[in-house]
Amino acid sequence: MRELAEVVELRQEIDNPYIIGVPLTEQQEIFVKPVDLSGTYISTRIEQLLLDRRRLPLLLYGQRRMGKTSLLNNLGRLLPSTIIPMFVDLQGPVSSASDYAGFLYNIARSMANSSQRQSAFTLPSLNRETLQDDPFTRFDEWLDEVEQALQQNIALLALDEFEALDNAITKGRFDQEDVLGMLRHLIQHRPRFKVLLAGSHTIEEFQRWASYLINVQVVHISYLKQAEARQLIEQPVQDFTLRYELNAVDRVLQLTRCHPFLIQLLCAEIIALKNEQDPSIRRLATLADVEAAIPEALSVGSFFFADIQSNQADAAGLALLQFLAAQGEGAIVSRLAILQHFPDKSDALNLLLQRELIEEVSEGYRFQVELIRRWFASSLSVI
Repeated sequence: MRELAEVVELRQEIDNPYIIGVPLTEQQEIFVKPVDLSGTYISTRIEQLLLDRRRLPLLLYGQRRMGKTSLLNNLGRLLPSTIIPMFVDLQGPVSSASDYAGFLYNIARSMANSSQRQSAFTLPSLNRETLQDDPFTRFDEWLDEVEQALQQNIALLALDEFEALDNAITKGRFDQEDVLGMLRHLIQHRPRFKVLLAGSHTIEEFQRWASYLINVQVVHISYLKQAEARQLIEQPVQDFTLRYELNAVDRVLQLTRCHPFLIQLLCAEIIALKNEQDPSIRRLATLADVEAAIPEALSVGSFFFADIQSNQADAAGLALLQFLAAQGEGAIVSRLAILQHFPDKSDALNLLLQRELIEEVSEGYRFQVELIRRWFASSLSVI
């Protein structure tokens, strides 16, 4: 019976544990705690800054799909129980509200849902009608009630995708003094609240934010360390049935540079490929399998790569990326050669460095991530 069960198991398709396109929640086993450049867990760094008596606002900064939202969704189990995460997605109904009553109601609702989900902490209720006559005053009174409910706990107000709110201000939907002034007042006068912004841009790129939020402490979320990346490839969940040849794992690391989203994207396509193969070879991923999965990964992940094109680089930067991509895998192009082809484009070059799309190596530049280079090499020329 055991032998028959093993035969049946080997003929089954491999379950795909990877999550593509949406942030990970606290219920999903695949989540890997990110670390900073020094090897310290990001959650530990956030905890240290939250306990700073100066009440400085924080910015969780990193590339798109680097795991910022997934980390925020999991802070409830990573931070001490005395810190109550209140996660607000500014890309959703908050920034698209038609008036301030809707704007503040959506913030309060998100705060309440998050604190209940992550910490089983119930906030006082606030209905939309209460906010109609004088929304900011009523919201401020509700925050008084929240502070009383917190007692000795700390509320971490995590505002994800802050660029979406800036866009709403630019479009004239909200006034910057009303919104950012409220945020500054909360930081300065409510000691039980800590504010964390998350985004793929720095505060300095949005001058109005820089003038309201002084001394922002940046927490940089970047690529996984190799140990965490290997775990995500070889053992994303318990009892994972796919094994990798050593050179296949190394190739995934080379192609993705330990970028958490790109690892999941490529590995998901490797599993899809293996499930189409004969059961006798299904459970072992080879170097050839990794290479064969690349084209479909680039296609399935096109929304990720297209976002880089649309939101992470200007026209000069895109031209630079296309030029670098055409040089081939791992190619280093000297600064002199770049400036000969693109005179007076040093600002665009610096922006690409800041966005972590390219890196400086041996007095030249190259793509940081091979999969991103391949997409630009194959797609940008026809877009």
